[in-house]
Amino acid sequence: MVYETYNKITSEDEFMRMFRIYRTTHEMLKDRGYVVPEGFNTYNYFNRHCVRDGELVYVFMILLFLKNIYCLFLICINHLTKKSKELMMFQVQKEHYPGDRILVLFPDNKTIGINYMKDVCVRLRDLQIGKAIIVYPGTFTIQASKAVQSMNSTEESLYKVELFSERELVVNITHHEFVPKHIVLSTEEKRTLLRKYNIKETQLPRIQITDPISKYLGVKRGQVIKITRLSEVSGRYISYRICY
Repeated sequence: MVYETYNKITSEDEFMRMFRIYRTTHEMLKDRGYVVPEGFNTYNYFNRHCVRDGELVYVFMILLFLKNIYCLFLICINHLTKKSKELMMFQVQKEHYPGDRILVLFPDNKTIGINYMKDVCVRLRDLQIGKAIIVYPGTFTIQASKAVQSMNSTEESLYKVELFSERELVVNITHHEFVPKHIVLSTEEKRTLLRKYNIKETQLPRIQITDPISKYLGVKRGQVIKITRLSEVSGRYISYRICY
């Protein structure tokens, strides 16, 4: 009889895919103004700290049941390097606001249920962190989805949770050659913009909160994004959009 211990990430292709997701997540948080130490999103760091090696175990059992009759039971537990997504978990903080921290989790389960969300809340409470990003591989149950919606529905909620599917972060969309530079304006910069052009925020062009760039930057409703495009005619073209 042969028993096999299967790993969360078994193939080299899957390993590289998870590394790209891990790297994009760090880049995303850096673009949001969080402190991401140099080297934390490199392949070497990922390979050293986000991989748990499995054990090679061979157990040979020879049992003598009856005289002159031998039974040989071989239990071979295959050696596979375990690369558990849970080891990819990390937290970062804002450069000028150390109290603004965020926890990033990479669940192994294909389906995320309400029990996992309860565990996330316990982790956030124990770490005294108010925000989390969950990079999930599959789907959320209805109960888990409702729990996330409830947590994000009011400003008074203790915890805020953002959801990204793994496929959304395999590639950093902001690195695409046709995607212009996006910067989220501060509250004061937004006021200055409205005064400068003597307009109300309702007169600004809009960008949806579900837009991939809005989601990447973690933009909230009412915030303004500055978009800088390079133009062969004018050299540089700047526009603004308000998130709704």
